[in-house]
Amino acid sequence: MKYFISAGEASGDLHAAALIDELRRLDPKAEFTFLGGDMMAEAAGHAPLIHYRDMAYMGFSEVLRNLGKVAHNLRTAREALKTYAPDRLVLVDYPSFNLKLAAAAAKAGIITDYYISPKIWAWKKWRIRDIRRLVRHVYSILPFEPDFYHANGAESIYVGNPSVGEIDKRLTLVPPREEFFSARRLRPHRPLVALMPGSRRGEIRNNLPVMLAVMAHFPQYRGVIVGAPGIDDEIYSAAGATNDTPVLREESAVDILVNSRAALVTSGTATLETALAGVPQVAVYRANGSRLSYNIMKRLLSVRFVTLPNLIADREIIPEMLLHLCTPESVAAQLEPLLRQNSEAREAQLAGYREIRGRLGDGCAPARAATLIISD
Repeated sequence: MKYFISAGEASGDLHAAALIDELRRLDPKAEFTFLGGDMMAEAAGHAPLIHYRDMAYMGFSEVLRNLGKVAHNLRTAREALKTYAPDRLVLVDYPSFNLKLAAAAAKAGIITDYYISPKIWAWKKWRIRDIRRLVRHVYSILPFEPDFYHANGAESIYVGNPSVGEIDKRLTLVPPREEFFSARRLRPHRPLVALMPGSRRGEIRNNLPVMLAVMAHFPQYRGVIVGAPGIDDEIYSAAGATNDTPVLREESAVDILVNSRAALVTSGTATLETALAGVPQVAVYRANGSRLSYNIMKRLLSVRFVTLPNLIADREIIPEMLLHLCTPESVAAQLEPLLRQNSEAREAQLAGYREIRGRLGDGCAPARAATLIISD
């Protein structure tokens, strides 16, 4: 069969690459056209139609500045959908773009499945109408999503969470601590704090300066930046990165996390990956940092939390320092007890991680989703 897969950011690229591997295993004659990144390219054996680094615009103002590019990308994707005429369109999160693509597929009579539901349970719940109308099946990776869909007149199938399998596989490949520090010319006596400011330019611009200011409170620790694919060093330098806070690129995020005492993580999929790697964290999200934006966000959101670990546990596992609450002083106050071995805060967070793992299943989500996508 012919598959058209659309993923608009780094986490989607990772999950969709695993899905491509499983589709190819079940369907040896599978052909792929896709929007995504380097991991999907490796799995499919060719470059994407559009790379996600040219799609991942964050927030209203950034989208507004890039409306021409967004429109061009959508035209390109729609034309390719018509020309390629796939048997399946598979959407991976990224709803603003992907639901427009689904509408084009519906007109062409192409079956559309959603792998990794957009977070409509958090905001823009009205999108469920478009999903009901345009999508055959939603394959959810969060255990609470089927209940949400059912309560709103739709259905989704929980296939497990792919991050469990992805992180567990990577954990078996982490090099010994001495080797990790030696290869990167880092001093093992100075513990690391992983800085994960996001995979989009806007996220890095907003969040990395706060993270670097937090590290100034802890000179005995060294911050290391987990570099995102497709982001040039100049972006990190412009946000304040220096030689003392190097950008590490060649290794996986898990390698860096496992060798760090704790992490500062921009809210998103990375918070769940950090939890599955067993590394204490503080979630940060600065954006414009205003109290007004915080109050508007609280009114718009339909959930108590914004980070995946807290949503899955339905209680606070990790501190969420958002917008005007995300200051160097407040984040540092949350980070300090997590840096102390055997502290109550650190042990409580690690216990919460074990609870989350128990709720997420065995990590075989790509195989289950691939089987369902091929069916019917």
